[in-house]
Amino acid sequence: MQIALFAGFEARELSTARGTVHAMVGGSGPPLLLLHGYPQSHLMWHAVAPLLADRYTVVASDLAGYGASFRPAPAPDHTPHSKRAMALDQVEAMAALGFDRFAVAGHDRGGRVAYRMALDHPDTVEWLAVLDIVPTGEVWRRADRDFAGGYWHWAFLAQPAPLPERLIGGDPQAFFDLHVRAGMGLGAEPGRYPSEVLDAYRRTLDDPGTVEAMCEDYRAGASVDVAYDDADREAGRQIACPVLVLWAGRGGLPRFYSDVLEVWRPWAPDVRGKALDATHFLAEDRPEEAAAELLAFLG
Repeated sequence: MQIALFAGFEARELSTARGTVHAMVGGSGPPLLLLHGYPQSHLMWHAVAPLLADRYTVVASDLAGYGASFRPAPAPDHTPHSKRAMALDQVEAMAALGFDRFAVAGHDRGGRVAYRMALDHPDTVEWLAVLDIVPTGEVWRRADRDFAGGYWHWAFLAQPAPLPERLIGGDPQAFFDLHVRAGMGLGAEPGRYPSEVLDAYRRTLDDPGTVEAMCEDYRAGASVDVAYDDADREAGRQIACPVLVLWAGRGGLPRFYSDVLEVWRPWAPDVRGKALDATHFLAEDRPEEAAAELLAFLG
């Protein structure tokens, strides 16, 4: 399946200090790391990656706990699933390919790993693009009734184990259909989602280990990730590299924030961006437009 979707790309298993990171690598030119969101894998880039590969060496990897990458053991403080730990995994994976400096683009949870990477490794990240997010600390600091109703899964998945795992495991396909598809818009754009990709996403929720990792990801996002963001905000730390923010015009961000870029400006002095006419899954809904925005930014 991966070879058919990523024609010309090579599957690689990249060694890091914590475990093996799975990635698809293809193209030529400066390195560009692509990070996926929840509840997906590197497959979300199947239509975008080939459009970038003429000008960049594209690395589409699986985050720790997702896809075919290693699964960290949970810990009471959730640090193994923190975006700081996940970012370091990806920095080490890129180093295993010989890339010490690179651009990174991340969607959803991958965007949170990507901006944490830019904060923690400013000499490594040359360009940063984030898709359909604002910083995690800002999400919780500004959360209100609209957010609670629209992104209820943030609080649900962050509940102590094993409550969300047990409830999802009771009917994982109902959770996928009613939450991920109907609620978030996955697969809504006709002709954009190959059946094998949707089937792969479905299977993630049938795997208790992956569900546990997703919940730990969100538990970290409600605790240690907020602490890291708050510490940076209080210290006045900012993202040093240029930043592109793309968001879904039919997603939650325009509903929750009157000015998405204004949320980002205290974090990234060199920031630009726009909305795309898409659901939350904008890289799959609008791959040509997303790729064009990335190429213009990186160029």
